[in-house]
Amino acid sequence: MVGLIVRFVVSALVLMAVSFISPGFVVEGGFTGALIAAVVIAVLGYIAESLLGERVSPQRRGVVGFVTAAVVIYLAQFIIPNLLSVSLLGAIISAFVIGIIDAIVPTVVR
Repeated sequence: MVGLIVRFVVSALVLMAVSFISPGFVVEGGFTGALIAAVVIAVLGYIAESLLGERVSPQRRGVVGFVTAAVVIYLAQFIIPNLLSVSLLGAIISAFVIGIIDAIVPTVVR
């Protein structure tokens, strides 16, 4: 349970950082908004992984995983429109930046 909480806190901090770095990607509501966005993105990612298989999992990021991450980030804005605003280019850039950050800072507690 603690690992799950740490993962969402780190994910929310990453989303806040990406919001400052990436044009067309805005997280409203401060840390709370980023935390809610992290939960929504995680749920959509879980659904995508369930439907498409392990090729889209964070451990096996390739072109399919990158495209899936961009689509998940883009679709999340329609679930929480008051907290997340993402352009198509913003989703692509943020998926790239999140992929780089995820490779450097692991969000899974072992």
